[in-house]
Amino acid sequence: MKQGTKGFLRLAAATLAIAISTTAAVAQKKYGPGASDTEIKFGQTVPFSGPASAYAGIGKTQAAYMKMINEQGGVNGRKLNLIQYDDAYSPPKAVEQVRKLVESDEVLFTFQIIGTPSNAAVQKYLNQKQVPQLLASTGASRFSDYKNAPWTIAFNPNYQSEARIYARYILQNHPNAKIGILFQNDDLGRDYVTGLKEGLGAKAASMIIGEASYELTDPTVDSQIVKLKSLGADLLYNASTPRFAAQAIKKVADMGWKPVHILDINASPVSATLKPAGLDISKGIISTNYGKDPSDPQWKDDAGVKAYFTFMDKYYPEGDKMNTVNTYGYSVAELLIHILKLAGDDLSRENIMKQATSIKNFTGSLALPGMVVNTSPTDYRINKQMQMMKFDGERWQLFGPIITDDAAG
Repeated sequence: MKQGTKGFLRLAAATLAIAISTTAAVAQKKYGPGASDTEIKFGQTVPFSGPASAYAGIGKTQAAYMKMINEQGGVNGRKLNLIQYDDAYSPPKAVEQVRKLVESDEVLFTFQIIGTPSNAAVQKYLNQKQVPQLLASTGASRFSDYKNAPWTIAFNPNYQSEARIYARYILQNHPNAKIGILFQNDDLGRDYVTGLKEGLGAKAASMIIGEASYELTDPTVDSQIVKLKSLGADLLYNASTPRFAAQAIKKVADMGWKPVHILDINASPVSATLKPAGLDISKGIISTNYGKDPSDPQWKDDAGVKAYFTFMDKYYPEGDKMNTVNTYGYSVAELLIHILKLAGDDLSRENIMKQATSIKNFTGSLALPGMVVNTSPTDYRINKQMQMMKFDGERWQLFGPIITDDAAG
């Protein structure tokens, strides 16, 4: 065979190989609504107004984070298009806005819808539509239920898991406590009550001497606090959100009541709850955490915290860098980018859920040392590790070991 013919055949073979390779690469790309070669469109509702507007910083931080990622070239070459609507922490408004996201904006998935009431209002709809309800900002157990809601995965620690840890602490340190429970009358509050009773076991009936619930529409929780004190409670178990938690702290102080005060993680941000209530009267409150507090001097040289400060200075300068609402939003956004990178060119709704429910040993830059994220198709819980903390009048101080809740679901 002549040399020229051999060269032609080699060229033809190479051209065919490139064509096959290109065809295969194109074939591997898979797009759901809102995804393309250039864009990934997703959306969320945020309480920019209303009774839970203290959480608005979550959405603002996440919008800023997406801007940063886009300036860095996006994810796998695609720009991120985060659409945000205000739901005012109102379930009917959340339903209206989420329907708009899915049916008008045609997003690929919802991301970090904020709050238990809003997530509860849209969960059935999103699962029926098979739209991922991704990294929902709630720890209610129904949002980690892979059997009944396979398209929903929450970011927050499961409220019942958190409550069982509080119960363990109470049994070890205050075994004769007379417990008064203040709780928000929705899935959030009820899950905290259920978990506490599970954790206390046989002692729950004798230790819990009273419960008082409040509605999101209530102007204050003063009457509930008065009731619990009048019953003789010496341990206040406070399962609420920032506005109402701050009211409770103030009322406790106004009455000169000195109970052991356990506050759920949702209401633990210093800027959103303890400062409005009063730092001096918040001293001694106990809670739990799974992330670094940027105001804690022990993290001043931490690489993750330094990167967070740099981000805030450039992309969200008007935000309070010390507010853990913002570190929370940052951490969730970071995990979302990890999931999207894993999804690669298969941006179908099915693959987004597959990647979110098969995370292996992911370590967030603001996670407490030793904490990792692992999920599976039968364990949708993202954050299963926590550490106790106590407020010293200026900041939260961690104490005790990292505790892992091993009870799946």
